[in-house]
Amino acid sequence: MSETTVYEGLLVAWLLLAAATMLLLHRFTAPYGRHVRRGWGPALPDRIGWVAMESPAPLVFALLFALGRHRTSPASWAFFGMWEAHYLHRAWIYPWTRRSRSRPMPLVIAGLGFSFNLVNAYLNGRYLFSLSVGYPPTWLRDPRFLAGLALFLAGFAINRQADHILHRLRRPGENGYRIPQGGFYRWVSCPNYLGEIAEWTGWALATWSLPGLAFAVWTAANLVPRARAHHRWYREHFPDYPPERKALLPGLW
Repeated sequence: MSETTVYEGLLVAWLLLAAATMLLLHRFTAPYGRHVRRGWGPALPDRIGWVAMESPAPLVFALLFALGRHRTSPASWAFFGMWEAHYLHRAWIYPWTRRSRSRPMPLVIAGLGFSFNLVNAYLNGRYLFSLSVGYPPTWLRDPRFLAGLALFLAGFAINRQADHILHRLRRPGENGYRIPQGGFYRWVSCPNYLGEIAEWTGWALATWSLPGLAFAVWTAANLVPRARAHHRWYREHFPDYPPERKALLPGLW
């Protein structure tokens, strides 16, 4: 059985699993962060858990880029830069900029995150840098790439702004919660999730690929239900929570 056959089967299964995950997470909130709860076995400090589960994404993608047959393509360099800009921050900078005291992350959650990032980096990196027919230099002027890049950068900016607001919300070592204010928090409870969904929707458009689409679907499958859970949690814990604020989409939902 060739790698291409295995790859195509894995990609189809990955899309089906994303749909099943969205249905599951609408009924069950993953137990980490503010939603952590007992009964999930051994746990890691959340910063260590974040690094462990996110690290496969930048490392595997970089390895596939270095070994790929399309690595000299300008488009490949653009995709590599977009991916690493997100994941170098998410895996190795973001966890250490959080001011709250460390909360436990169940080992099973870190393991699931590790597995997701490993498979997702393989599917995207292997396709872009080896299994695809390659992207010509003119792809960087294609409307699909330009629109996707613009959406990716907008999402990246929204995500970083939301992280910065949360970072300033607490003093060092403080562990309580407050109502975030400013930026996209004026309109939604989870602009960090809105930004990340925009990023990977832009990625799917910029790469114009099935693995890119699968990543966008997975991002929504994970973050749409979690945004709903966060929004509900804020309303339950803060009687003065802004009533006009939506969960994820300004003015809509």
